[in-house]
Amino acid sequence: MPMTPMRNGVLWAVLVAVLAAANWAIVGKERTIANGETMLVALAPLDPRSLLQGDYMVLRYAIAGEIERSLDAPFSADGVAVVRLDENDVARLVRVGGSTDDPGPDERLLRFRKRGESLRIAGEAYFFEEGQAQTYARASFGELTVDSDGEAVLTGLRDSQYNRLGEPPP
Repeated sequence: MPMTPMRNGVLWAVLVAVLAAANWAIVGKERTIANGETMLVALAPLDPRSLLQGDYMVLRYAIAGEIERSLDAPFSADGVAVVRLDENDVARLVRVGGSTDDPGPDERLLRFRKRGESLRIAGEAYFFEEGQAQTYARASFGELTVDSDGEAVLTGLRDSQYNRLGEPPP
């Protein structure tokens, strides 16, 4: 079936729209990383037999379970949690609030999204170089960079002593 000029134009318009949307998302993540604040979020205990799958690990955040328990079940909406950082920058849940909830003086926002049966905060998979599984198996915290609106980007993993994994100690 030959491509008509109209069909060809629609195809190009859709392609441009998809590429623009992808680039918009990338620019937003880059802006968060450049202007955000580091926040550590404790990882939920994981079964070591399913922790590593290839060259990535699937992450679950302990605070996601705390947020779920604070919500009226069943929940279906995205929202924002208010957290307070301790002396090691570890996020502790203060309350679950609406999307316009203003944090107090020592509080930060952390957005969450309901996807299927799970509550998501930031990246749920951490990819690493082949052969580095033992290094990342010690992960205790996800290192997030979070902007003032609570949008989070997973930027690294930390061990129980708050050292960044995969990098030589300073």
